[in-house]
Amino acid sequence: MQTLSENACFGGSQGVYRHASAACDCDMTFGLFLPAEAADGPVPVLWYLSGLTCTHENAMVKAGAQGWAAEQGIALVFPDTSPRGEGVADDPEYDLGQGAGFYVNATQKPWAPHFRMWDYVAEELPGILAADFAIDPDRQAITGHSMGGHGALTLAMNLPGRYRSVSAFAPICNPTRTDWGRKQLAAYLGEDESGWARHDASLLMHDRGFDGPILIDTGTADQFIGNLAPEALAGAIAARRQQATMRLQKGYDHSYFFVSTFMEDHVAFHAEALWA
Repeated sequence: MQTLSENACFGGSQGVYRHASAACDCDMTFGLFLPAEAADGPVPVLWYLSGLTCTHENAMVKAGAQGWAAEQGIALVFPDTSPRGEGVADDPEYDLGQGAGFYVNATQKPWAPHFRMWDYVAEELPGILAADFAIDPDRQAITGHSMGGHGALTLAMNLPGRYRSVSAFAPICNPTRTDWGRKQLAAYLGEDESGWARHDASLLMHDRGFDGPILIDTGTADQFIGNLAPEALAGAIAARRQQATMRLQKGYDHSYFFVSTFMEDHVAFHAEALWA
């Protein structure tokens, strides 16, 4: 584990760390905010998964989450969105390759050797956090933005009992039925669509739901709302009678101005579940 930086932040510490990843077969970087309470013992953790083109740094510096997390005494972890570095496959398009891991385990060339973001976020990084930092593995929650919202929802529904709550900002809700999703799923997982369903939040909601509270915010002026398809997830939530709050925020777009505006709500929402 290499410490890249550690800065005092709202009475706690905002760190950035790099480590050799077995899952992704390359070095990976993540951010971790620890509140002051972590000095006295393990604290609950909220995962934040970022969207297309982002690194660990975007939400860490733009979302304004640390102050709200410090008030609640919870940690924040900011993973990267994909493997990176020499020898890692990439694509000239922004929505595939480095910066666009889509939180799946790729099975197709040239992505399969490194693009195993599901294993990295679901298994490898949680183990590192529990072993090396004051993180309570029994009190976890997850959120994310856009592609990261897709990842948060699909991880939460595929790993029952792992997360006490899940939320999302403008998530990609129905990728098997929209252009922004079919491209990545086909590239990473192949043309056989039978393997895509476990990475589609709307289909997962129909199939299994989530044993806990859900909060989702999407802006009515989101320039990508056609590819987000919040109506598909809303229909699945209603059909299942899932405990959830879905909000369409008038006038907000897809940017971090939107995310930071509602971050306090999301942190408080997760804190209630984490400290219950």
